[in-house]
Amino acid sequence: MKFNVNNASLRISAGRAQQFVREPKPQIALSGRSNVGKSSLINTLLGRKSLARVSSAPGKTITVNFYDIDKKLYLVDLPGYGYAKRSQDSKRAWSTLTEDYFLKNPSGDALRLVLQLIDIRTGPTDDDIMMINFMVDHDIPFEVVATKTDKLSKTQLAASLEVLERTVFAGTGIKPIPFSSVTREGRDELMRRIEAAAEG
Repeated sequence: MKFNVNNASLRISAGRAQQFVREPKPQIALSGRSNVGKSSLINTLLGRKSLARVSSAPGKTITVNFYDIDKKLYLVDLPGYGYAKRSQDSKRAWSTLTEDYFLKNPSGDALRLVLQLIDIRTGPTDDDIMMINFMVDHDIPFEVVATKTDKLSKTQLAASLEVLERTVFAGTGIKPIPFSSVTREGRDELMRRIEAAAEG
């Protein structure tokens, strides 16, 4: 599916499951810990500077943000997890809202792909692995995106990706897609994956 990334807007920031969009339009969701770069990835994909707001205070907002792309699909920014300073009530609210998106979404059949973001510098956290296991257990299609690759040298990046594939993701067939919002590395590859998923 081809679409015009210049025709994009924030449709709704949903704080409750009742606010989720109710349309058959394909959805591509982004998951990851707070400050992993989800907003920057969205802005890079769409060629915008600030459509998705990059927060200076990670973990502050708990909403599911639906971005309407060319009236053809939604990019869905899920609330970030793993923020240490978040209160227990806040963590429960995040867990409930995220689970509701996956399990009680009125347009759940429209979810075509989840982009699971991890910081290439630290590798997957326990929360990342828990999220990946959740998607595997519920047969939710996903791709792993290794963000902030510009923070490493080419040698360091190659070594980090090799370690991920040989250890953490050994035997799973998961091959992380390197991505940088600074250099735009991986942008075209992600667009191809999104277009293919939306088509299917």
